[in-house]
Amino acid sequence: MKKNYYLFNPGRMSRKDNTLKFEPVTEDGKFQKPRYLPVEQVDQLFCFGSVDANSAVYNFLGKNDISVHFFDYYENYTGSFQPKRKLLAGAVQIAQVKTYLSEEERISLAQQFIEGAAHNILRNLKYYNTRGKDATPFIEKIEGLRKQVSQSKNIRELMGIEGNIRMTYYDAFPLIVNDFNMNGRTMQPPQDEVNSLISFGNMLCYAECLRSIHQTQLDPTISFLHEPGYRRYSLALDLAEIFKPVLVDRLIFKVLNKKIVQKNDFDTDLNRIVLKEKGRKAFISGWEERMGQTIMHRSLKREVSYKHLIKLECYKIVKDLMKLDNYKPFKAWW
Repeated sequence: MKKNYYLFNPGRMSRKDNTLKFEPVTEDGKFQKPRYLPVEQVDQLFCFGSVDANSAVYNFLGKNDISVHFFDYYENYTGSFQPKRKLLAGAVQIAQVKTYLSEEERISLAQQFIEGAAHNILRNLKYYNTRGKDATPFIEKIEGLRKQVSQSKNIRELMGIEGNIRMTYYDAFPLIVNDFNMNGRTMQPPQDEVNSLISFGNMLCYAECLRSIHQTQLDPTISFLHEPGYRRYSLALDLAEIFKPVLVDRLIFKVLNKKIVQKNDFDTDLNRIVLKEKGRKAFISGWEERMGQTIMHRSLKREVSYKHLIKLECYKIVKDLMKLDNYKPFKAWW
């Protein structure tokens, strides 16, 4: 079974026969014992350190359908190498563009992304509300905002409602998380430990959504909620809205409240707060465990992993674009 590999150290990647060879490099430029990654077992590579590789390696990665995601020193996502698309479908791409150009169809689909996100946010708050955390004021406010989603007349108005839902939701985080303070959402740079985890987790979720989109006929650059732009896969941002509360936020609550990640796992010496390598590895371990967890799918009547759920969501979007079935976002029921 294929799996993700995370490269934390700087080093050199090369091809060794039909295997990937990674040689970590120390701060003084000395190569350490190489690590061999059997290519048939690699799903994606996440590079947190500087990786030196030539075009032969990327040709090899592309032929084996392996994506590579890059992050800078401050854990910001900077870009991806994506293999050549194999699942081309002109009819889907035409339908995707037509939906984007139709104001009515675009906002209808965008509203469904926010509807799914709001539902999953409320599931999180209601879970903790039944466990001694009085989240009632936040729940009531978000439920009020959620009613406005279907009444929004344009994308700008919808994005404003989404922003208010998120802001209210993040205001509830100090109630849920033990022993950590959070004063609203701060990005670029994150100013506290919780914000640092949100940014890091959201990037992992974004990369996974991008990978799932790449495995379907969807064009990742044509989105509906977020504006398409240059050099970004904005459809992954749309899709991630639905899954962040279930995949990222629940993991944050778990690793902090169970002290899997603690205050000394963060570097606070900079004008920002970022995870140290130990904390990063602990969070990623929880992320991989979560992606592999399965739930009984209500429609398919079989166990599916969280990772596969994202791909199923892509297929649902394709069906909506092709007028085969109206899109209904994934909503957690547990």
